[in-house]
Amino acid sequence: MRSMSTIKKTYTLVTSKLKEWVTAVKLEKSYTKEEIMTMYLNKFEFVNGAHGIEAAAQIYFNKNQDSLTVSEAATLVGMLKNPSLYNPKRFPDKCKERRNLVLALMHSQGWIDKAELNALSVQAIDMSSFARKTQSEGPAPYFRAELTKYLKDLFTRQHITKPDGTEYNVFTDGLKIYTTIDLTYQKYAEEAVWEHMKWNQERYWKAWKNKDPWTFDTDEAQKKLRKSILESQCKGSDRYLSLRTKFLGTSLASIDETYPGLPMSDNVIKTIDSISLQLTTWREATAQEKVALSDQDRYQRLMHNEMWPDLIKKYTALQDAFKKEFNTPVKMKIFDYTSGGEKEVEMSPMDSVRHHKMHLQAGFLAVEAATGHVKAWVGGVNHKYFKFDHATMRRSVGSTIKPFVYTQAIAVANISPCEEFDDIQYTIAPGDAGFDLVEEWSPANATEEFSGNKYNLFQGLLYSKNSITVKLMKEMGTVAPVRDLLHHLGIDKNLRLADGRLAVPKLPSICLGAVDLTLREMTGAYTAFANNGTFVEPIFISRIEDKNGKVIYQGIPNRKSAINPLYNAVMVAMLKNNVSGRYSLSVKSDIGGKTGTTNDFADGWFMGVTPTLVTGVWTGGDDKWIRFLTLDEGQGYVMARPISELFLKKLEKDESCGYDWKALFTTPPDGYEALVDCAQFKTLRPSTERYILRKQNEKKEEFDDEF
Repeated sequence: MRSMSTIKKTYTLVTSKLKEWVTAVKLEKSYTKEEIMTMYLNKFEFVNGAHGIEAAAQIYFNKNQDSLTVSEAATLVGMLKNPSLYNPKRFPDKCKERRNLVLALMHSQGWIDKAELNALSVQAIDMSSFARKTQSEGPAPYFRAELTKYLKDLFTRQHITKPDGTEYNVFTDGLKIYTTIDLTYQKYAEEAVWEHMKWNQERYWKAWKNKDPWTFDTDEAQKKLRKSILESQCKGSDRYLSLRTKFLGTSLASIDETYPGLPMSDNVIKTIDSISLQLTTWREATAQEKVALSDQDRYQRLMHNEMWPDLIKKYTALQDAFKKEFNTPVKMKIFDYTSGGEKEVEMSPMDSVRHHKMHLQAGFLAVEAATGHVKAWVGGVNHKYFKFDHATMRRSVGSTIKPFVYTQAIAVANISPCEEFDDIQYTIAPGDAGFDLVEEWSPANATEEFSGNKYNLFQGLLYSKNSITVKLMKEMGTVAPVRDLLHHLGIDKNLRLADGRLAVPKLPSICLGAVDLTLREMTGAYTAFANNGTFVEPIFISRIEDKNGKVIYQGIPNRKSAINPLYNAVMVAMLKNNVSGRYSLSVKSDIGGKTGTTNDFADGWFMGVTPTLVTGVWTGGDDKWIRFLTLDEGQGYVMARPISELFLKKLEKDESCGYDWKALFTTPPDGYEALVDCAQFKTLRPSTERYILRKQNEKKEEFDDEF
């Protein structure tokens, strides 16, 4: 309200108070004071996942609300003013002061006598029974966590409100959420991820035996960066947050009272301290977004407040305590595949963080192609230890993007699927029209070798030749057709990321997967191949009903004709060719697919397409240096593809799950046979190509020796 005039401020304040008064009058006419208080307590957010008074009693004191002691009840009532500031776990002293104020009010109203007040006021708040409820238990934990966030955003975007115009509370308003998740599919998906990722992790430990991912084969700048990131990850742990509360809790609470809502993270404290020591400037700090420009005035006032030197002294002591505690071995539980998911060890907290960061992760989605219904959603290998959802994160997609490049090469550039191109290095120069380049781009194949052999499009996609894909991009003369197709397939080509970059850059490198997309976006895009060229947006909510059974939201996926059915049939044939013969998946379903591997084997992908189901898999480390060291070990064919294979095999064995493995892709339209009438799709096996390359190298070495 700072920018408002005095008259406007007064008008706004009077209007707001008038609305509050009208609402209060309506409530008092409809309900008794006890009923109003009950509704308020049942809907209040007590933090730590405690939605309502009953949940708060369970989480903070492990008992029902009717079993709370006077002191416990006063503690929860005291939290009503500011549950974050008076959180008994984070700020026990502040919470105790607030509780004692409530007890004093109870005494003044005659609810407790003087002796009871004195006895209760000296008691510490007992948090020994505190047990924050977790979403990690039960099926689809990653999905349930995402669902909660999605619903809040959905209600805002769709302007879904109660009849009186107030917002819905997804926890307390009795809403019935009908999702598309099939618990049988979900069970098989979680089993498939667990089984294969356990195998992946065993290979990873062997590959990295006696090596340190934070220092191995990298320069000093990268080592420093990795060390900094590891420290930040340690400081995100509950252990550090508890330590931080112990050292800084009282000071931060006082600062929050004086400067409400002022961010005071470790990075902010270090930045403000650097400014006070003239090691950096406000201009640099705000330009690098270390502190918000809008908060600069309050930070400056804080720097000149007596609270600041006290905070810095305690912060320095905190860092010393952090180094000591995080490097001292203690008994703890850690994630472990061989013990069913968890085992007890003696380990330093720092080594514990390293141990967990060195685990490979996975994301998996199964989408019913015709409806867009998400049937299974797995965001990681274990939600208790790894909360980050890998189904919604952005990572480079590698060669899984190539089918879209091939589609447009056939549709836009009129290139025949049987036309052959040389496996040689191609270059796109800065002067080439249609490409936004400032220097030459000459990518290598994944094997870093070029055979010189000729490949048609079936072979080029099968062996995932970067050379052939770059040649097709050159033939199109611009990245626009590929970006346009992705846009029609539900991937917003105009979306900008947090750093301002386009999510789908206007650069030819996107043809090799240098584009960060989510597993959900990729799985959605592949629905077109299963739907005769029609994209169907993945959805996971079928409908929402209010407490009275009225439907307040209906999930209807967006549909868009994106690929000509003729060219789509050709692409389905190519995708099927990728998983046929010696590369076939051991499943009974009619299936096609494409693997993907990114630079340094940081990401392994597989996108699978059956007539009724699309499966998407991503695997890799949260940090990109958590990876395998060779292509044979780290490619998507090995890292990711088996998860889809295991999942489909489980569905096929279960006759009651409703999956139709006998379904066939749509019959191709007229003209298809003429387009794909190549002499043969696979004229050269990789083993034959490797033999030819070896002979060529031997001849070159002989020539060099003679020369």
